[in-house]
Amino acid sequence: MDKAVKNPGPDHPITIERNPDRIIVTFARQIIADTKDGLILKEADYPPVHYVPLKDVNVPLLKRTDHTTHCPYKGDCSYYTIVVGKGGENAVWQYDKPHEAVAAIKDHVAFYPDRVEITNQPPVGRPALGRTSAIGGRWTGAARED
Repeated sequence: MDKAVKNPGPDHPITIERNPDRIIVTFARQIIADTKDGLILKEADYPPVHYVPLKDVNVPLLKRTDHTTHCPYKGDCSYYTIVVGKGGENAVWQYDKPHEAVAAIKDHVAFYPDRVEITNQPPVGRPALGRTSAIGGRWTGAARED
């Protein structure tokens, strides 16, 4: 059975922007990712999600799992467990072959903000982008898994 493919639009907008801030993701006192080349994906009314290029991720600390999901707007999603510490099961996700409308997130991963510490460091003299509770520090809201 073919999976549904939907395009973003006025009823379900998706935007992807370059994040000029430095993003550091830590878990169990380990740096999992550190980038100045991150993206922010904003989808409908969901909290913004940081996407970090794989080149800036400490990939040996991740183990791919069998867990998968599907989003009609973004595609098939695979998951990773962070192998250090406890509580990192399926805490990281990736769209290996994202739909064309979100092709910019290819070769990027995202993290559940309630499972990792995400630090947003804006350039000197500029406040963090977006809502502080959703973009910087330890997020308290749940991210969408698909």
